[in-house]
Amino acid sequence: MVEDLRLDSLEGVGPVTTRKLSDAGVHNVMDLIVRGPVEIAEITGMEKDTAEKIVNKARQHLVETGLLSRDFVKATEVYKRRQDIGKITTGTNCLDTLFDGGIETQALTEVYGEFGSGKTQFAHTLSVMVQKPKTEGGLDGGVLYIDTENTFRPERIVSIAQAHEMDPEKVLDRIIVARAYNSAHQTLILEEAGPVIEENNIKLIVVDSAVGLFRAEYLGRGTLSNRQQKLNHFVHMLSRIAETYNCAAIATNQVMASPDVFFGDPTRPIGGNVVAHTSTYRIYFKKSGKKRIARMVDSPHHPEEEVIFALGEAGVMDLEDAEKKTTKKTTKKATKKEKESEPETAIESAELETVQATEDADSDDLESLEE
Repeated sequence: MVEDLRLDSLEGVGPVTTRKLSDAGVHNVMDLIVRGPVEIAEITGMEKDTAEKIVNKARQHLVETGLLSRDFVKATEVYKRRQDIGKITTGTNCLDTLFDGGIETQALTEVYGEFGSGKTQFAHTLSVMVQKPKTEGGLDGGVLYIDTENTFRPERIVSIAQAHEMDPEKVLDRIIVARAYNSAHQTLILEEAGPVIEENNIKLIVVDSAVGLFRAEYLGRGTLSNRQQKLNHFVHMLSRIAETYNCAAIATNQVMASPDVFFGDPTRPIGGNVVAHTSTYRIYFKKSGKKRIARMVDSPHHPEEEVIFALGEAGVMDLEDAEKKTTKKTTKKATKKEKESEPETAIESAELETVQATEDADSDDLESLEE
């Protein structure tokens, strides 16, 4: 851990306060920013005013070290800082165009769509692509994959890594998987993620899916308010972690069919306005036969447009590449069948020549006997 981020590096934070914060899961200065004064007061039992002072000192400390921007800055400086924001290529031209170069760090990108639309495949692909060098569109960083639906498959990572000519074992070693069994556990994993992010140089956090466990546990209108409060806490913390630790955050989301829609697409993401307002970018995946369509639904600066992509051995792929690979496979199968049929033909022709030679010899013998 960097010395400047230690809790006791803050003025007025002594051994007792440091121990109290550490016992509550706050391990460094960045964790103070992520959790906020209200939550710090709740989990430590300290006065709210004291918690606010500590968090404000933490923010000022990060501003002085250059990890956070000052309160008042010119738009020119904001623009310059945004030029240094990292982007993770998706491995496809079409999706990179949709995202204006790739998935941004310091932002929460929500991907929603019905089952089989490619959300998990997209998450698996990014888990590989983020490990590429910066010159190849990656960030040379690790991945924290929070799996809430038991859909993470290391075999899929291996096939995607091989398709991109990367070492599968090295790729798997840089992916930290956390299996969440309920919504409280899911939130706890994120709260304890600070040290893991620092130790493993995490540049991508994947939550697949972000709302599924909340949806399963809080049933009925009576629990809706409580569910939305807890969900609001989770997605805001995810967004703050992405901004504070300078990493990209991907959250997949489930959908529902809106019964009041008689015309057009009735598909709506779950989570309501809590998730919608917190997400920096919102993407809609939908199926169209074997093709997949990605639409930019919400973005601070991207236009609302659609692109078509496909799924294959390399994860998400450009449609042209997928069609080329399909054509190559068909050609290889046809060539293999031809090669398999060639020996049979050769054997058959050899047998015919032997039979013909035997018949010729027999006819010669008969002619000699008649003479």
